[in-house]
Amino acid sequence: MTDTTRRPILVGVDGSSSSLQAVRWAAREAARRGVPLTLLHSCFVPSPEPYTPIRLPRTYRQALLDQGREWLADAESAAREAAPDIAVTTQLHTGGAADQLIRESGAVGLVVLGSRGLGGFTGLLLGSVAVALAAHSHGSVVVVRGESAPDTGSIVVGVDGSPLSDAAVDFAFAAASSRGVPLVAVHAWTAHALQDSWVVLPMRIDYEAVAEDEEQLLADRLSAWQAKYPDVEVRQRVIQDRPAHALLTEAHDAQLIVVGSHGRGRLTGLGLGSTSQALLHHSECPVAVIRPDTAG
Repeated sequence: MTDTTRRPILVGVDGSSSSLQAVRWAAREAARRGVPLTLLHSCFVPSPEPYTPIRLPRTYRQALLDQGREWLADAESAAREAAPDIAVTTQLHTGGAADQLIRESGAVGLVVLGSRGLGGFTGLLLGSVAVALAAHSHGSVVVVRGESAPDTGSIVVGVDGSPLSDAAVDFAFAAASSRGVPLVAVHAWTAHALQDSWVVLPMRIDYEAVAEDEEQLLADRLSAWQAKYPDVEVRQRVIQDRPAHALLTEAHDAQLIVVGSHGRGRLTGLGLGSTSQALLHHSECPVAVIRPDTAG
């Protein structure tokens, strides 16, 4: 598995309060990892530029670029206030923000962005750039949700026994260790899935026995990481519920939810699993969507 924790952290900046919150979160994470922070703004310049009946002191393109520089300067100030000792660089591009961030995502350790940008519609739970990055990034993504994104509370991780959830578990243990906070490992199962599995047999399902098996499955999946991170307090939760609902319930006072990019039963070609989508839209704290080849 590639260790990406020594690579820079990339943040998408668009001048919104949501992106500044993401910058502060990313700056603190960069300080914990001892890596540089890169702030990126990409503005879409229409071609041809809009017609104006009078001569303007600067072109439409130049105005957008100047505005982008101001937003990057504000973001850099926010980053240095949150983590004074980190190295911060800025990048200004033209083009679609999502395309640019996706293009850069494979070369960094983590891409961080706010849940809503300036172009969001009132009532929209998640911005289009956040959706695109979470679905198509070449690396792991953190979408910073919630009002303040404090560095207090536990780390919550979803565990389903798949290699994709193993990558999330690896990331979550490292996050809990670096912060000195407990890790809540959530494994959810549903009776509906069991009934579908046993539909051909006229058998009564022993749900107590199933729950015991699921608890053992969770313990087995976590054992290697508990040996690797003996400093992390682990709280195991086996819950008969839908995964997204179980995770949201357990994360009521968490500082971060961590999930794999897909869960069991994914559809080929689908960019983002249903559990990840639900968390990104409804979580009250930041959500990390982890790719298996980029977990650090």
